[in-house]
Amino acid sequence: MTITYTINAPLEAVQAAELFISAGLRRPVDDLKRIGRMLEHADILITAWDDNRPVGVARAITDYALCCYLSDLAVRKEYQHQGIGKELVNVLRGHLGEEVMLLLLSAPTAMDYYPKIGFVKLVNAFEYPRA
Repeated sequence: MTITYTINAPLEAVQAAELFISAGLRRPVDDLKRIGRMLEHADILITAWDDNRPVGVARAITDYALCCYLSDLAVRKEYQHQGIGKELVNVLRGHLGEEVMLLLLSAPTAMDYYPKIGFVKLVNAFEYPRA
């Protein structure tokens, strides 16, 4: 199996929703218009493909100068534990350059994963939660 990685390649809302479901991410997958807006307004979309099937995605918002928020990192369940998530982050970091800090909010189930791929856990974050 050869996985290819793309930067800002088109990804349909239904493809993203299926990927989120398979990966176990809690996203508004029943609202494809909202998923579409999430994709449309992302600054960077890194995708991992097995032939023409999307198997991973990193969706990010950035100013390209100081910081980048990694809003989604998802890999289909059957493709997990093969280094795809780590490579999605590496491609994203390479695209951003060394000046840009990468930050994210982790799902509780992924708290042990991110330090394994180089992230440092922080304690100085705040949130206005969604309604």
